[in-house]
Amino acid sequence: MVRKLKYHEQKLLKKVDFISWEVDNNLHEVKILKRYRIQRRDDYTKYNKLSREIRELGMKIKQVDADHPFRIEQSALLLEKLYMMGLIATKWDLSLTQKVSASSFCRRRLPVVMVRNKMSQNLKMATQLIEQGHVRVGAEVVKDPAFLVTRNLEDFVTWVDASAIRKHVLEYNDAVSDILLTILATYLSFNSFFHYRETIST
Repeated sequence: MVRKLKYHEQKLLKKVDFISWEVDNNLHEVKILKRYRIQRRDDYTKYNKLSREIRELGMKIKQVDADHPFRIEQSALLLEKLYMMGLIATKWDLSLTQKVSASSFCRRRLPVVMVRNKMSQNLKMATQLIEQGHVRVGAEVVKDPAFLVTRNLEDFVTWVDASAIRKHVLEYNDAVSDILLTILATYLSFNSFFHYRETIST
């Protein structure tokens, strides 16, 4: 049988709300998982761990004397790597390492890049298209929504050649091109007509 809590123990327990602590601890995580439509919680855990290690590494480098060759070299290497991964905006400021978070990694996920490139209206649709094999990055077909797109690869995210989506996009672009050509031809015809009238009248 569990013994009755002593007065001071009860008083301490009143100050600790275990339910609220658990909710507060997980609220941010749930928010990120939902915002970026992350299906595997393990992915978020990895992003969190990596971002923490990056911040710690940046802090250790910052503690070295600013003019020391080691700091200059390691700062350049770290910032270059983070910049190429798309985790920081520029590669000239070591303090940017302290702003790297799990969300920084989430923003490099393939579905997020697709929405940003206007290849999909939302993350749910983008995730489905990836899983169905409609998307390639460079020459490689990617079916994992957790694929992280580096800065170099961002312009190479496109549709698989045999994808029905690609066919529809091309047909739509052709239709738009035809409409634009018709408008341009009409405009040029009217322009030529009015120019001809002005020439005759003079």
